[in-house]
Order: sequence, then structure tokens, then C-alpha cells
Amino acid sequence: MDTNTMKATAEKTQAQAKEMFADVNARAKGAVEKSQKMVAEFNDLSKGNVEAMVESAKIAAKGAEDIARYTIDYGRQTIEKANATAKDLAGAKSPTEFFQIQSDASRKAIDAVVAEASKFTENYLKLWGEIVQPVSNRVAVAMEKAKVAA
Repeated sequence: MDTNTMKATAEKTQAQAKEMFADVNARAKGAVEKSQKMVAEFNDLSKGNVEAMVESAKIAAKGAEDIARYTIDYGRQTIEKANATAKDLAGAKSPTEFFQIQSDASRKAIDAVVAEASKFTENYLKLWGEIVQPVSNRVAVAMEKAKVAA
């Protein structure tokens, strides 16, 4: 092989090597950028998830506070009604009147318990929906991102 042929072969090989390494470098750079983007998206998603959990916890704490306040008020009202009934029973003029007052008070108490149980259940289910909503929204966001990624 003469010098010119060797030189041409070396230059050709060098050019091919440069091209190959440039391609590898470009692909590696693209992969790194894609990985960085994925990490950033994951961080944003995670941050949003934490914020949703904090929001749910705040709603749950406020709801528990409201339930406790409501329960105390209901207990106070029940005691007041029981005291009023006791006074009415003490003022009964006859056994018939006594049993009539007792019967009316029992019926009213049962009706009140049923109404309060229904109201409490409705409010509890509403609260549960409010607690779950921020997390549910995050699940929807995650599902949307999964669709886009696929």
C-alpha cells in the first residue's frame, strides 16, 4: 500500500469514527435530556401528590373538628330536652298524664335520633367526598400523564 492510499484510508476511518462518536454523543445527550425531563415531571407529580395529601389532611382535620363541635351541641340539646321532659314528668297530675308525657317524649327522642343519624350519615359521606377529592384529582392527572407517555 502506498502512502497516499494509507493516508486516504486513515482519513476516511477518522471521519467515520468522528461521525460515529458524534452520533453516539447526540444520542447520549438526547437520552440525558429525556431523563432530566422525566425526573422533573416526576418531581412535579410528586410535589402535587404531597400537596393533595396535605389538603386532604386539612379537610379531614376541619371535618373532625366540625363533627366534634356538632356532637357536643347535639349532646347539650339532648340533655336540655331530657331536663325539660323530667320537669314535665314531675309536674304530671295523674299517672295517665305521666305516661302520656313519657310516650310523647320517647316518640320525639326516637324520631330525633333517626333524623340525626340520617343527617350525620349524609354529612359524613359529603365530608369523605371532600377529603378524597384532592387525591382523586391527582390520580386523574397521573392517568392523563400516563396516557400521554404511552
